[in-house]
Amino acid sequence: MSCHTQAPDSPAAAATLDLGPGGGVNPVRQTAPPALPSPGRNLLLDFFRGWALLVIFVNHIPLNGLSLFTPSRFGLSDASEIFVFLSGFAAALAYGRSFRSAGLVVGSAPVVLRGGQIYAAHLGLFFALAAICVIGNAWWAEPDYISRLNLAYFFDHTAAALLGLVTLTYVPNYFDILPMYLVVLLWLPLFWALSRIHVGAALGASLGVYLAMWWWSIELPADPLGDRPWFFNPFAWQLLFFLGFAFGSGWLKAPRARGWLIALALGGVVIAIPIGYPPIYQADAFWGDLRATLEPWFDKTRLGPVRVLHFLCLAYLAVCLLRTREHWLSRPLPSLIATAGQQSLSIFLFGMALSFIAGMALDQAGRTLITTALVNLGGIALLLLTAQALAWLGRKPWKQAARTPTGTVTDVAVPTAPTGALGLPWVWLKHGTLAAALMVMAVSPTLLVRQVHGRGPAAAITAEPHAPTLALPEQRMSPLAQGTDSLSAQILRARQSIAADHPVDRQPGMAGADPALVPVSLTPKQAKKPRREQAGATRSKLRKPAVQSGTKKTAVRRSSVPTPPRIAP
Repeated sequence: MSCHTQAPDSPAAAATLDLGPGGGVNPVRQTAPPALPSPGRNLLLDFFRGWALLVIFVNHIPLNGLSLFTPSRFGLSDASEIFVFLSGFAAALAYGRSFRSAGLVVGSAPVVLRGGQIYAAHLGLFFALAAICVIGNAWWAEPDYISRLNLAYFFDHTAAALLGLVTLTYVPNYFDILPMYLVVLLWLPLFWALSRIHVGAALGASLGVYLAMWWWSIELPADPLGDRPWFFNPFAWQLLFFLGFAFGSGWLKAPRARGWLIALALGGVVIAIPIGYPPIYQADAFWGDLRATLEPWFDKTRLGPVRVLHFLCLAYLAVCLLRTREHWLSRPLPSLIATAGQQSLSIFLFGMALSFIAGMALDQAGRTLITTALVNLGGIALLLLTAQALAWLGRKPWKQAARTPTGTVTDVAVPTAPTGALGLPWVWLKHGTLAAALMVMAVSPTLLVRQVHGRGPAAAITAEPHAPTLALPEQRMSPLAQGTDSLSAQILRARQSIAADHPVDRQPGMAGADPALVPVSLTPKQAKKPRREQAGATRSKLRKPAVQSGTKKTAVRRSSVPTPPRIAP
């Protein structure tokens, strides 16, 4: 018995059905959506994404004098707002058409795939920069690059840090934008589902989450040993991402170029210059006091509303300036920057690693005017060349050799998907599994929510019990870190505490080592003696080396260190 789907009588009726592959009806109804922009590359979008990536590279070079002259230093917003807004705009072009053609469930598959790529890219970037720091410390005595990047916790408590890294509860400041983008991207299917009810419902939900974040101080923990939250709060930055998605989908339109509106936007940008430029507000008390008053309203972590207004003013002026001048983008330099914007994720990852390497080069060569200019310009040129190479690889030129002399590709048999009565249950099972996975991935970030003035849902995770006889140093830890703190980390802290209470002399060549972890040197006689079991507390006897005093050896009294009590896991 075959199953048939009757075609709708009119285009309007067809628009009310969410048709899946092969004519199957997905269990989601949707109203007729507004028209999407025509397919093809948006050169203006690519250019500004590439421009933002270059500015991010310059701003992330440690102690870079050129960063004082980037556009982000002359206002209240920076390249991060450009990057997130345009990422939402690009998501509308990339995934909006998939949602419309394949339905909500199947259309979410590329979103999940992209999320997996971003998660893997985040982990890869962390390990790459950790290796760069180790190499830098091995080559040069100073500075300490591990401390500069604030990765000491990772190297001191590797097991616990790895657990926090993969669960996104350990997010160092240098690696904070990709996790935020990952969380926001996983919310995209829910945002799209709300837009099928009404566009205002989706935008209202985004605004509601933003306001709730401000009211209840909702944030995610980033430091297992402290109260530091994610530097880019996804509950705040999702507003800018979905605002870009709304413009990219055509739900919102940029205002037309009007004289009074241009003057208003230009005035807001000009007033922000003395508030955002350090040499001005640090030298003038008026601008310094005004900045101190407004500072909570342009906080970067929470995406203050003043930052959003400043960015919208800049975006409106840029659109008015370039709306009728897109032919300018065909020139060589703008074309190179646009190509970098087309390879946004790869160029971002390479630029983050390259910026830290550039800082290491400046450390060794000196931060003179010439070396600073050479390092910055060389890095920008390398990024642009890398984008060109990636674009060339993306065209797959090696396939040209497989073409026939007439220019047609050799025919390859493509298996067709199963249809008929057996195909429908499999499609429903596949779609249902994907829908459940999407819901879990979209809701899981909210399980890590933590409030500044009190604990959120993460407080349900209980900490591991500590031994009552062992006084560990008191440390402020996030609720999730208390629940996932590894046994090895607890034992290490216990040994350090005991070593501080019972100091012993270190063996030669072990200067700076943990006394509780120094290996014991035994003589051959001692090595042959069997270890004696004692009824009381077990004591480890440490052989003290003889101290050379002139020509006479002086025996040193032995000291024993009690074995730390076992900690219940």
